[in-house]
Formats: sequence, structure tokens, C-alpha cells
Amino acid sequence: MASLVGETVQEILQISGLTLQTCLVFCLAFLLACVFLKRPRNLPRYPEGRVPVLGHLLALGRAPHLKLTAWRRQYGDVFTVRMGMEDVVVLNGYTAVKDALVDRSELFASRPPVYLLDAICGGGKDVVAARWGNDFKQRKRFASTALKDLGMKVGRGSIEKKIGEEASCLCNRVAEYAGQPVDIAHDVTVSVANVICSMIFGKRYDYEDETFQELSKAVTAVATELSAGQIISVFPFLRFVPVVNRSGADLLKHVSKLQAVLWEELARHRENLDRENPRDFLDFGLLELEKHEKLDGLTDENVMYMAMNLFLAGTETTSNTLLWGLLYMTQNPAIQNKIQQELDAVIGESLPALSHRSQLPYVNACLLEVMRIRTLVPVAFPHATTQEVKVQGYDIPKGKQVLPNLYSLHMDPAYWPDPDRFDPERFLDAEGNVIKKPESFLPFGGGRRVCAGEQLARMELFLFFSTLLQSFTFKTPEGAPPPNTDGVLGVTLTPHPFKLCAIPR
Repeated sequence: MASLVGETVQEILQISGLTLQTCLVFCLAFLLACVFLKRPRNLPRYPEGRVPVLGHLLALGRAPHLKLTAWRRQYGDVFTVRMGMEDVVVLNGYTAVKDALVDRSELFASRPPVYLLDAICGGGKDVVAARWGNDFKQRKRFASTALKDLGMKVGRGSIEKKIGEEASCLCNRVAEYAGQPVDIAHDVTVSVANVICSMIFGKRYDYEDETFQELSKAVTAVATELSAGQIISVFPFLRFVPVVNRSGADLLKHVSKLQAVLWEELARHRENLDRENPRDFLDFGLLELEKHEKLDGLTDENVMYMAMNLFLAGTETTSNTLLWGLLYMTQNPAIQNKIQQELDAVIGESLPALSHRSQLPYVNACLLEVMRIRTLVPVAFPHATTQEVKVQGYDIPKGKQVLPNLYSLHMDPAYWPDPDRFDPERFLDAEGNVIKKPESFLPFGGGRRVCAGEQLARMELFLFFSTLLQSFTFKTPEGAPPPNTDGVLGVTLTPHPFKLCAIPR
């Protein structure tokens, strides 16, 4: 009987043209696929548009935040998208996102493995991409303390003076254009970057500095290529395929440039370290390395990667928010005029200061509206669950990748009527005061993974924006079409290149 079965199997293999070894490999691959790709029970349902191998990648397109928000109307606040061979849970709307990021933050506080993000961040040796655990907590605590010591605070020892100086330099630069049409994106980027550069390695750059020109190009390229190379994060083996791997290769090339500058600065700081008077983030990092027992596992690499986090995040996000703000000013002259009237009444000819913030509610409301209508990171960096958790009746396994769709909060008509209309009044109460904690508004995320530089960003946005609006009236060039407000999604939602005229007041 056994011999008959063996002969039958051999005949089947011969007819199909397979060898016994091929058949065994096929069976093993099938069994492994069943084990590793088995869909967990009670995971949120899939939207339409899923195709074999690619999953929902084609359906998501170049503006995934728009597609996810559209799917929300059909499938609810919680659903699953297939990213290649992986299921990713998407959270939409204020209730679901706040529950995960704020109310039960620790349950969603880890990061999943994402190839390109890990390549930039040393596999989680930084803060942004670090997995949940003691190493992450200690690094974030160190980074937050260092930033406060370096001036990320209001009052004595604040970096306010430095920001004000850079804002004045930017105004002087813009004044040189004498009201002619110009794209000031590079100038804004240099000014914002100089604030974070002074905090990280204690220096500023001139607008035409060749080193900074290279750094600026690298920052922009990293943001662009990280988005373009997402297919490699979904299918890491594609990094070995010519042409397809170009975006990933370019990304790593630009990351290497940034790392080379940071390693050079770290070495220079070590040679000139004044232990009694630390000057910047790298100095604080080197001092912490010498107190090894206070921060287990901290290495030179950790300090370098954390510094790169600060440089990338501290430049890209704030500069793009300012550019969006100026773009919307050109399209809303009545709002711009109202801002300027408030500035004139409160500040007059003196320079804007953080002490003026409480007296300038309309300026603050305008900045909040910019952050709402053009969410800089529409889909938050991926989170991962730290244990099995139930969300709106669904079971989310431990380690599952979770994407909070912040765009769905900020464009929800239930909280923001006519959400595509630019209206700072949304953030003011009946008495004209700024609403302190508006619902369905989380531009910096929340909970354990809230942006570490939130306070610095708010300080910069207020001082740069108010100084620029005090000095200039911004207009679209005569005869030019209105600028495109859709934006280009990279790491952040960036305005399409646009020109404006800055008319001195």
C-alpha cells in the first residue's frame, strides 16, 4: 500500500513537471505564509481597493490622508489597510485618535519596524523611531531636559532673544527684495534652521553659506525621498533592485551628508568641551556620556541620532508652517489687515516679544488655524501597540502598526464647519480669547509620543510670524494665479513653490 502511494506521488510530480525538492519547498512556503500572514481574528475590516501583494498601496495614492479620510465616511473611525503584506490599523476622528494618543497613550507608544525610517534613525537609536521601553524613556527625558536648559522655555534663560534676532535678520533679507515677486522658502528655512543649529551645535549660518546650502538641500531631499521611497519600506528587498531603489539610495546618501556634519561637530565639541559651561545640545550629550551610570546604554551614536532628529524636525516643520501662514495671508487680505491692526495697537513700533502673546489673541488664533487647515504631518508617524488592546470593539494584537490620521481630526465638519475655509475665529471664544484646549485639534500629536519640540515651535511661530506681519504686507504678484493650496506630501505637507510680494509697511 505504501509503495502504491509513493508511486502515485511520483507520477503526479512527473506529470506536473515538478521535482520532489520543488514540491517540498512550495509546501513549506505555503505553510509559512499561513503561519505568518494569517489575519488575526476580529481585526477591523478592509476598505475596498485591496489588490494582491500591493494591498491598498495603489488606492492610497500620493495623498493617503485624503483617501483615508474619505474611507472614514464609509467604513467608520477604525479600519485596516493592507500595506503590501502587512495589516495596518488606521484611527480616524477625535474620539478614536485621542483615545489612543492621549487617554491610553502607553498602550500605543511603541514604533513598528519601518525600513527607511530605521535607516535614518539607526534602527531606533534616536528618540523618534525608538521602540517603547526604558531606553526610549531615558533618551526622551534627557532630550527634553537639555532643550529646556538651552532655552525652550519662557522667562529667564529663554532662547527668545535668539529667535527674535533671526526674525529680524529674516525681515532684513526680505526687505532687500523691495516688494518684487520672490520665493522666500530658502530664506525662511535658513532663519528657522539657525535657531535649531544654535541649540544643537552653537552656530548660525549666513544665507549664502555653502555648507548650509548643502545641509538645506539634504534636509529637503530627506523629506522628499523618504516619502518617494515608501515602497521600499513596505518591500525592503526592493532596495537591491536597480532603478526601483533609486529613491532609497538617494535618501541614504543625503542622510550620510547630515551624519558627516554631525560627527564632525561632535568631534569638535569633544575637543573643546567646557564641563562647567555646556553651550549646546552636543555639549550636554557629551557630559551625559561621561555620567554613564545615569543613562544606561547612551553612546555617541545615540547623541548623534538625537541631534539629527532635532535638526530635521526642527527645520522642516516650523519653516513649512510659516510658509503656509504667509501663503494664506496673500489669499486673505482682510484677515491679514486685522492681524496688523492688532499688532499695531498692542506692540506699536517695538519688537514682538513672547510677553505679548496673551495680548494678541487674533495672531495666535491665525497660527492655530494655519496648523489646522494644513496639518504638517497629516498621518502621524506610525505607532505600535505595546500589548493587545481593544479599540471600539476590535482586537488589536501587540506590536501591530497603528496610523493616527490627524488630518481627519482637523477637517472634521462636526467640529470645524466648512473646514476648507480659512477662519481664525474658530479658535476664539465669545469674549475674543483664544480657546486653550480646542477639541479635535492635535497638531503636535499627544501623550507619550508628543512632539518634544512643541514649545520651541510655538515660540518660533509666534515671533517669526508676528515680526514679519508687523514689517510687511504680503500679496500675490500682480497678474499671477492664486497659489495652489493642496500641498505636496513628503514627511510633511509642503506648499507648492510660490512667489509673493512683501510690501514694506
